[in-house]
Amino acid sequence: MRQLFFNRPMFCAVMAFSVYIIFAGIVSPALADNLPLAPQSKLRMTIVQWSSSKSQYERWDAISGEYTVSDASTLVLPFLGPVPVGQMDVTDLANEIAKRLQEKISLVQQPTVALEILEYPPIYVTGSVSRPGEYKFHPGLTVLQSLTMSGGPLRGTSQQYLQTINLNGELQEIEQALLRHSAKLARLRAETAGSTDITFEQSPGIDQQYATAIFDQERVIIRARSNALDRQSKAFAELGDLLNTEVDTLKEKLRGAEDNIKSVEDQLNSVRTLVEQGLAIASRQLELERLLTAYRSDRLDILTATMRARQGISEARRNLEGLHDTRRSEIASELQSEQASFDQLKMKRDTTQKLLIENLLEGNRSQRSGEDLPLAFTVSRRKGSQITQFAASETTTLAPGDVLKVAQPLSGSGLSGATAVPPAQTGPQSDDQASQ
Repeated sequence: MRQLFFNRPMFCAVMAFSVYIIFAGIVSPALADNLPLAPQSKLRMTIVQWSSSKSQYERWDAISGEYTVSDASTLVLPFLGPVPVGQMDVTDLANEIAKRLQEKISLVQQPTVALEILEYPPIYVTGSVSRPGEYKFHPGLTVLQSLTMSGGPLRGTSQQYLQTINLNGELQEIEQALLRHSAKLARLRAETAGSTDITFEQSPGIDQQYATAIFDQERVIIRARSNALDRQSKAFAELGDLLNTEVDTLKEKLRGAEDNIKSVEDQLNSVRTLVEQGLAIASRQLELERLLTAYRSDRLDILTATMRARQGISEARRNLEGLHDTRRSEIASELQSEQASFDQLKMKRDTTQKLLIENLLEGNRSQRSGEDLPLAFTVSRRKGSQITQFAASETTTLAPGDVLKVAQPLSGSGLSGATAVPPAQTGPQSDDQASQ
């Protein structure tokens, strides 16, 4: 057999080079940008260490994994606790974690820490854009690119036309809701008055076919509720009449029982005299005494049944009165709630009408001006616990978490709300300064 010679130093060098190649593939190309890690950045951390005894790299699965930078700009890790991120990039943070692990566990050499940015915090685009909202960030993203992502600037005439359609639709929905609430209020007022005839208010400009359907529904509801109340009232009244009849019957039975008791008592007195004189046997006396006890027991049962029936009569009367009281209370509560909702809808209708009028006037002004005004950009950026604002251009590079506000100056004014920020924060800045 041929003997194989194992070159240990060469094997270690090959393994180290292989691991280096693997981690070079893991690291995202975005790391070359050296962007500071913003809050809510999602990272994947992989930690390995060379084991001389095993001649291989060992992965620390207990601490490796995915983490998110907190709003306080810290990364909370097992064993280490919160690690301040500050303005560090992934390279600086990886070195800091390796240093802390070496000090914490008293390692001879620092472990190898690899960080990969999985997801940046999104940017937010607001103002005069077609689709304001939250958008995904990537390194090198500019103001113009984010404007394109959000659908571009609003076109005054078309946007105002869409807003007019939306406001018209919202106003129609409010009017229909007001009609429904008004019909329900009319029905509740009729129920409060104990009537089944409803007087509806006819609102001008409402589809009469739709209004007729709503009114018919309320008439059906009031008749159904009235019939249900009548049935319940009739049931309690019939129960009371039945119990009264039962009481009268029990009274007749009680009179018969008392007559029997009196008759047996008279016979018992006569038999006792005869027994004392020796003219009657004692068994006759015992039989009469047992019969008297039975009659007296029957009388007690009749009295108990009479009391129970009278108690049922009182309960039926209370239930009948409580039924009407409960119904009046429910109607009053519904009436109060419906009135509050009706008043709120009226306020909303007035506001929507004012917005619609203002939108129409603005559309007329835009049509008269007939000019495309330049856009103004303002970027709000968080630095630590402070939020700064600065004017930006189309080529300004954005950072993760930035809020871009796009504004169209009013025609003839040359100003926009986006530039109305403190002078100390809106001084001229180059694109390189804005991206820092």
